[in-house]
Amino acid sequence: MASIETVTLEVADPAAAERFHATAFGLDTQIRLRPSEAPTTGFRGFTLALTVSRPATVDSLIGAALDAGATSLKPAAKSLWGYGGVVQAPDGTIWKVATSAKKDTGPATRQIDEIVLLLGVADVIASKRFYVGQGLAVAKSFSRVYVEFAAGESPVKLALYRRRALAKDLGVAPEGTGSHGLVIGGADGPFTDPDGFAWEAASSAVPAGHHRA
Repeated sequence: MASIETVTLEVADPAAAERFHATAFGLDTQIRLRPSEAPTTGFRGFTLALTVSRPATVDSLIGAALDAGATSLKPAAKSLWGYGGVVQAPDGTIWKVATSAKKDTGPATRQIDEIVLLLGVADVIASKRFYVGQGLAVAKSFSRVYVEFAAGESPVKLALYRRRALAKDLGVAPEGTGSHGLVIGGADGPFTDPDGFAWEAASSAVPAGHHRA
């Protein structure tokens, strides 16, 4: 079964981005970094969503991200599905931190239960068909709205959401041009999906802390 093996963010300052990930979310090996000066404006079409166990942990992680230099896009709040908030890192990546729980059952922790790479796509059905053709297995599917793929042994799960709906959920305008600032690693790369998200052979990805010149 195919799955994400690596997620690489293309950023202007990898060392600064690495410090942010560690300080804000305690991430080190899960997200990789690569220097890039490729122009990009507006919404890059994706978010990294961190699922945690309780609202106190949402508040703790978002607070740490803001202290580390992130910008608040949506303050943490209750919703029909749980509790969550959205921040934008100094490198431009949008992060969502959320829980399905609406009440705390214990103190805040730094534990992240799941990382989801959520791609905003023009046509969920077409993109779902494309990724199934690449060997990914569908775990959840809600018509033309949302698709989630099985993660296998990967630390990061892939999901698809309509681009405009994703932008609205994140609190940003849907328009954007230039680089996505994202390269996904998998066993069957390289290829590019219908919305321009690039995949590479995972063996060519550069581990965090080892930045390609």
